[in-house]
Amino acid sequence: MDRSTFLASLADAQPPQDLPAHLQALWWLHRGELDRAHRLVQPLADAGAAAIHAHLHRLEGDLDNARYWYRRAGMAPFAGSPEEEWRQLVQRFV
Repeated sequence: MDRSTFLASLADAQPPQDLPAHLQALWWLHRGELDRAHRLVQPLADAGAAAIHAHLHRLEGDLDNARYWYRRAGMAPFAGSPEEEWRQLVQRFV
């Protein structure tokens, strides 16, 4: 899926069925459904899922937990806005 198709899907009631788990989590995060996004990334062990997990905890205001997940992702905590971080994460997975 390309970026424009993913962004257009945000207007739909549900994410596309064939969307990979990482993009599903980002789709739900955009909708403010943090619990749904969390359930999608929790079982995943890759660095990308850890980056999404860090972003999620940052949105919740749980910065200690977010720092843990940034370390698991092998990256420094994101210095920009949450919106900028979300866009960068989308770009990483499309």
